[in-house]
Amino acid sequence: MPKRGNISLSSYDDIFRTDESRAEEALEKVQPVAIDKLVPFKNHPFKVVDDEAMLRTTESIAQYGVLTPLIARPLDDGTFEIISGHRRAHAALAAGLTEVPVLVRQMDDDAATVLMVDSNLQRENILPSERAFAFKMKLEALNHQGSRSDLTSVQVAPKLSTEIIGESAGMSKDNVKRYIRLTSLIPSILDMVDQKQISFNPAVELSYLKPEEQEIFLEAMDEAQAAPSLSQAQRLKKLSQDGNFSLDTAREIMNEVKKGDLERVTFRNEQLRKYFPRSYTTQQMQDTIIRLLDQWQKKKSRGQEH
Repeated sequence: MPKRGNISLSSYDDIFRTDESRAEEALEKVQPVAIDKLVPFKNHPFKVVDDEAMLRTTESIAQYGVLTPLIARPLDDGTFEIISGHRRAHAALAAGLTEVPVLVRQMDDDAATVLMVDSNLQRENILPSERAFAFKMKLEALNHQGSRSDLTSVQVAPKLSTEIIGESAGMSKDNVKRYIRLTSLIPSILDMVDQKQISFNPAVELSYLKPEEQEIFLEAMDEAQAAPSLSQAQRLKKLSQDGNFSLDTAREIMNEVKKGDLERVTFRNEQLRKYFPRSYTTQQMQDTIIRLLDQWQKKKSRGQEH
């Protein structure tokens, strides 16, 4: 890994750059780099998946090439760590390219982290988990650069790192802290947040449960076949803080009938599983049931006509 230097680069202010760092930047140029010499940023929080958007990017690169150069920094082993452009590199490889244009830049760990986060946060569709870990990484980088960043600090000056992150992301410092709280969730619950099976605000409250309590909560949630409301999540958090959290108390809260559920027809997964292949997701089961009900309704209507 490159040694830490005295470059302090961020998207919001670079007035503290030294004459030496300015000279280094002046020598920067875009150059072709073999794709097999590119490595992902360490602990890169943004997922690179082969979805429809990636397919469109791959098709575009196959036709026009990589129009926007990647940004990477050289490592001691001769490889280049991608700072910006992980999706483009993946798409270029899928399109059959062997090299891509790269702006090679000498940067220290903290400056590279800040730029990596800021460049990726410009994307339209970002999962809560991606934003959470990106904010946490940027917070730690700003810490190292000397900014104030205590998550519980209420001092006004100098500016808090959470304020700096919020300004660049278009949200309040408190909301930045709430996203960072999500990094305390166990992976299975965080996946549910990404899939919108658990809402953001209740998830923040659940993040205060101990990991083993989160596992217990999942069992209670599965039995109730219902996602927690904000009120329920807050009471689960209070149980944990008071040392009264258990499977029984979690069940009691999760099995409550919520307002709006009184007119809702619900089924437990085990009631429906025997009618569907094991590979079916909950959404696929729901779609199939709706389709069959539509067919039944049409058949019933035809029978009434005769």
